[in-house]
Amino acid sequence: MSLLSKGSYGFCKKCQVEHSLAESERSRELALELIRSLDENQRIDFSSRTLDPAFSTSYLFGKARGQMFGVLVCEDSQGNEVVLKAFSCQYNSRWELESWAPPLLDLEVYNKIVPEADVQIKALSRKIDVLDKQSSKRLALLEERKRISQKLMKDIIDIYELHNFCGEVSSLPEALCDERGIPTGMGDCCAPKLLNWAAKRHLKPLALSEFFYGKENKSGSRQHKEFYSSCEEKCRPILGFMLCGIAVNE
Repeated sequence: MSLLSKGSYGFCKKCQVEHSLAESERSRELALELIRSLDENQRIDFSSRTLDPAFSTSYLFGKARGQMFGVLVCEDSQGNEVVLKAFSCQYNSRWELESWAPPLLDLEVYNKIVPEADVQIKALSRKIDVLDKQSSKRLALLEERKRISQKLMKDIIDIYELHNFCGEVSSLPEALCDERGIPTGMGDCCAPKLLNWAAKRHLKPLALSEFFYGKENKSGSRQHKEFYSSCEEKCRPILGFMLCGIAVNE
């Protein structure tokens, strides 16, 4: 069994310190229980009344490869333990599943703007594919497709809403503590999903464990059933804001 990870941490611009939430024996124990449930049920919707083929764990061992899962141990206002769980990003093109942490973005808006832009991008791609590579018209269409893609990216970033434990709400750009910009998928990892859900439910986070499940990623940096701290590129630049207000646990 791997050693306990450092958990989640990030620099807070407001407090000018690094906030953190470590992994604990309890969060690791609950994460291992989740792994056993995934092994036994071979699906992630094991607690749902109706089973959806899209949520089979076979998805994690195919071309899509595996992904991260997380367990956050919390305490409610009465001192009762509350356990939250999350999967990173989308699961087989699905954002939501009952009893799992929801995404940070406004899904109603997302489901409106993405299909509209996709129609335009695919139409342009079809035109581009039949034109000579050096033609001025093709180059113009490539620029137009790039413009639409960049606008879509900005529009998606704008519909993320981050909550912290001081009762503050922020956009992704406002919460960011990194000059390198916002990479695709920022805010979609397990730690941001779990912390956001806990903050919105006024829960007190105690410990967090994250593990990888499925076929190893292409770089080999993530292995099946291994535990990891929150990622450096997409999580730490916003976790300083999201963890603000949990100083009592640090």
